[in-house]
Amino acid sequence: MTDPSSQDDITLLLRIAQKDRQAFAAFFDRFAVRVKAFMLRSGTGMDDADEIAQDVMVSVWRRADSFDPAKAAVSTWVFAIARNRRIDMLRKHSRPAPDPHDPLFQPDPEPTGIDVVSATQTQKLMREALMTLPDDQRVVLMAAFFDGMSHGEVAAHLDLPLGTVKSRIRLAFKHLKATLPAGMMEGLLDD
Repeated sequence: MTDPSSQDDITLLLRIAQKDRQAFAAFFDRFAVRVKAFMLRSGTGMDDADEIAQDVMVSVWRRADSFDPAKAAVSTWVFAIARNRRIDMLRKHSRPAPDPHDPLFQPDPEPTGIDVVSATQTQKLMREALMTLPDDQRVVLMAAFFDGMSHGEVAAHLDLPLGTVKSRIRLAFKHLKATLPAGMMEGLLDD
């Protein structure tokens, strides 16, 4: 035999799913205090228990249409939402505060004069080496690396077969590797 209050809870939820404010007020009166008491018994502080109870009731208002009486009783559904909110809150509170001294939060050091000169020289060498490439290789390489296109996008843009694009990039890298000082192409091409 089904508990009459359980049937009343189901009826209230069905009405809440239709955004019936009176049904929600009755449901709130029936469950908000019970959810808060449940939170307090589980060791949650008064303010957090209030917040969780309010959040659970908002969830009930928003998600009443997702309740399935064949899967659980109304009270089981409501207290599962409450339990999950408490777990979320505990996770949020247990996250450590970021350490402002962590190296990841520190800005990169300003480049030294030597770094700036070296970068400028590297850029000049790279521009000169790019100009020695055959036009068909330079165009493909520039599209892929300076315009940020994928090989497929370069192929479509230049109306070339994908294999041709890949071959031209590989040939261009080999040419640059032979033209530039040793080690300058490290990491860009794996033979």
